[in-house]
Amino acid sequence: MKNKAVVKIMPPSKGSPIADRMKDVLEMLGEDPSREGLVRTPERYEKAMRYLTSGYTANLDELVNGALFTVKSDGMVIVKDIEFFSMCEHHMLPFFGKMHVGYLPKDKVIGLSKIPRIIDMFARRLQVQERLTLQVAEALSEVTSPRGVGVLCEARHFCMMMRGVEKQHSGTVTSTMLGGFRSNKSTRDEFLSLVARPI
Repeated sequence: MKNKAVVKIMPPSKGSPIADRMKDVLEMLGEDPSREGLVRTPERYEKAMRYLTSGYTANLDELVNGALFTVKSDGMVIVKDIEFFSMCEHHMLPFFGKMHVGYLPKDKVIGLSKIPRIIDMFARRLQVQERLTLQVAEALSEVTSPRGVGVLCEARHFCMMMRGVEKQHSGTVTSTMLGGFRSNKSTRDEFLSLVARPI
């Protein structure tokens, strides 16, 4: 049985495709859109951007696809070092890194592979890291109704590396703690300790 695609790439809009606009942009930058290396660049760019923003059309319920299971467990569940790529909404340059996601199940656990899919759903949009971290935590809380959720995100931003301050080795860390992760220091400390420990 074939897996159904969860993230749908947005079809080209009628009347004003991105590719046609990109030809104008290339000319404004002083390039010749008709030269060999650029002839198909506008179409490639459109295809890439539609993929990189395909999270806008993703549906959380379809993504989870019923992968919730009744398990008696009061222990913490953590999926760590989940790679992601996203696009800064301010400069439309990439930022990338990894997320560590933990939660305290109440009645249900979620299929482990669904957690990276939730991350991709929100990462494949124009984003800021702070919002991305919060959205992942809130989505996991919505679908599992846990006793708490913790998300830690570490990323490097090309908008700081390629332009502006041009700092090549700086990183940004954001976190969101919900429920027991916010109200209970020992729970929060356990999460941060386990995330820092190598597997």
